Amino acid sequence: MRKENSDFQTSFLSEAGSFLRNRDYFAYTTLDDYSCWVAVKGLDSDQEVDSAKIAVQAVLESFIAKPSMAKRSLANYMRQAHKVLQQQSLRVRLKASIVIVVSDYRRIRCAVAGNARLYHFRNGITLFKSNDQSLAQEIFERQQQVVDTRQHEERDNLLTYLGQPSNFNPSISPKMKLHEGDVLLLCSAGFWKHVEDVEMIDALELAKEPAQYVDVLEEVLLSRQRKVVDNYTIAAIFINKVYQESNKKKMKYIKWLAAALITLLLVGGGAAFYQAKQVKKIAELTVDMKEHEKNGNLYFQDGNYGEAVMEYSEGRNVAKKLKDPVHRNLLATKLRITQLIVQGDEAAEAGEFAKAMEHYEKANKEGKLLQSFGKEEIEKRMANMDSIVAIVEETKEGDALFNAEDYNGALDIYQKARKKAIAISFTGEPQIKTKIEEAEGKVAELTKAQQELRAEGLEKNGDKHYAMQEYTKAIESYTVAQEIYQETGLIAKVLGLERKIMNSNDKLHPVPPTIEVSNNEIDDLEQSLESEMFKEGK
Repeated sequence: MRKENSDFQTSFLSEAGSFLRNRDYFAYTTLDDYSCWVAVKGLDSDQEVDSAKIAVQAVLESFIAKPSMAKRSLANYMRQAHKVLQQQSLRVRLKASIVIVVSDYRRIRCAVAGNARLYHFRNGITLFKSNDQSLAQEIFERQQQVVDTRQHEERDNLLTYLGQPSNFNPSISPKMKLHEGDVLLLCSAGFWKHVEDVEMIDALELAKEPAQYVDVLEEVLLSRQRKVVDNYTIAAIFINKVYQESNKKKMKYIKWLAAALITLLLVGGGAAFYQAKQVKKIAELTVDMKEHEKNGNLYFQDGNYGEAVMEYSEGRNVAKKLKDPVHRNLLATKLRITQLIVQGDEAAEAGEFAKAMEHYEKANKEGKLLQSFGKEEIEKRMANMDSIVAIVEETKEGDALFNAEDYNGALDIYQKARKKAIAISFTGEPQIKTKIEEAEGKVAELTKAQQELRAEGLEKNGDKHYAMQEYTKAIESYTVAQEIYQETGLIAKVLGLERKIMNSNDKLHPVPPTIEVSNNEIDDLEQSLESEMFKEGK
C-alpha cells in the first residue's frame, strides 16, 4: 500500500474574511493507493445552498468510487460536480471555481475550472502554477502579453467554471513527479490575489510543517489591512516522503542490467573500459525507455492516444540517447502510427472524411511492418467510416437546427447521433454529449419562459376579475399562476400573488364592522336605564 510507505502532511484553513458567510470549502481524502485534495470557491449568491460544499462532496464521492489519476478520470470528477450544481440550480444558477489535485504518492495531476489555484514549490522555486481559466489568462496566451492577473481588470471574468450553462471545458495538467521536500499549495482567489509568489516561497523558510506554513501565509494576507477581506482558503501539503517501493524494484533491475553490461564488456576482451557510473547510467536509461514503451502500450490499449504519443515520444528520445537504433525505430514507428490515428480521428470529427481515410490507411500500412500494431483499432475505424459520416452529418444538421433556435429538433437529432457514436466508440461522442446538454439547457429555458408567460397571463386575468369584483374567479386565476411561479422558482412573484389572494379573500369574506362606544356614551346609557327602572318602580 503506497500510503503506508509515504508521508504526506496536510494542513488548511478556510475563513469568511469580512463576510458573515464563508462560501469557500476545502476537503481531502487519502486512500491506500491514491489521495485527492479539493478547494472550491462558491461564486453565486444563493443564501440557502452551499455550492462550494456540494461541489467538493461530488468530486470526493466520484473519486472514492473510482480512484484514479488518469486524465479522463479527473475530467469525470469535474463533470460530476458540474452536473450536480446544474441540477441543484433552482432559485439561482449555482457557480463555483475549483482546483482538484490527485496523487498516487509518487506523482500528481491537477484539474482547474475557474481561478482557484495550485502552486508546486521545490527548493525555493515555483515548479508549477496552474493557469486561470479567465479572460486575463486568455489575453496572455493569445497575444503573448505580460499580464499580472492579480491586477488585471479581467481576472474575475471566468471563461470556464462549475455550473456554467455550456462549453464546460476544465483544464487538466500532465502528470508531475514529486520529490521529497516538495510543497503543494491549493488556494482560492481570495488569497492569491493579494499575496505574491515570492512571498509564498519566503514563508517556507519560516515553516517546518504545513500548519506553520498556513499560519504564516494567513499573517501575510491579513497584513495587507484591506477594508474588505474576501473569503479565503489556504491548504498546504508537505511531501516528506515519496512512495519508493516501485523504485526499489527498478533499482534491482538496473543493478542486474548493469552487471550484465559489465559482464558483456569483460567477455568482449576488455578492449573498452567503462566506469561503473557510466554503466549505471546506461542501465537507468534502458529501464526508463522500457517503462515509456510499456506505458505507451497501456495508453494505446485504453484508447488514450494523446498520452500514448507522449510516452512513445519520450521513449524514442531515450533510445536516441542510448544510441539504440532498434528501439529508436520501434518506438518511432509506434509513435507515427498513433499520431496518424489521432490525425484521422480529428479529420473525421471535422468532416474531412477523405483525409481521415488517408491517415487510417497510412497507419494500417505502417502497422503491418510492426506485427500489425494497432490493426484492430484502425480497421474498425475504416469499417465504421460510413457510420462516422452519418454521425457527423447528423450532428451538423442538429447544429443547423440549434442555430435556428429549434432546440427540441436539435436535441432529437443529437441524441440519435450520440447513440450511433456510442455503438461504434466514436471519439467525437463526448462533443455530441456536450451539444445534447446545451440543447437540453435551451429547451429548459424555453419551457420556463413559456410557463412564466402563462403565469403572467393568468395573473392579469385575475387582476381583471378583481377589478370587476369577481373575487372567486380572481382567486382561482391567482392560485394557478402562483403554482406556476413556484415551479419556475420565481419566489418574489409567489409572494406577490399571496398578497393578492389574501386581498381577494378579504373582499369575498369581509369582516363585520365593530361599533365603538365612548365611556361618556356608556355613562349616559346607564343613567337612562336607571331612570327608566326608577319610574317603573314607582
